[in-house]
Amino acid sequence: QGHLVESGGGLVQPGGSLRLSCIASGFLFNTYDVRWYRQAPGEEREFVGRINPDGDITTYADSVKGRFSMSRDNAKYAAYLQMNRLQPEDTAVYYCNAYLARIDYWGQGIQVTVSS
Repeated sequence: QGHLVESGGGLVQPGGSLRLSCIASGFLFNTYDVRWYRQAPGEEREFVGRINPDGDITTYADSVKGRFSMSRDNAKYAAYLQMNRLQPEDTAVYYCNAYLARIDYWGQGIQVTVSS
């Protein structure tokens, strides 16, 4: 059974940066898309970005384009979300998702709070 564990969240001031990590185990990570989602209180889960298995194609939501970037290290079974120029509206629980066909793995989520 596959598992994903996120880390790197926390409290940051507006304009600051954070790097989230997603560590996978129990499945062939290098064959899966990795996606990041986020969910703010009282709102629906929102797509943030996606990286393909080879790590050479990324797609981002308009709300984070130019500020967030995704990468992955398949040898380490890891994916990363670099978040720059963070704003209060980026406050949410961030989730890592690995997806292949109809197989879906989710992390437990990690809190990111942007506040002065």
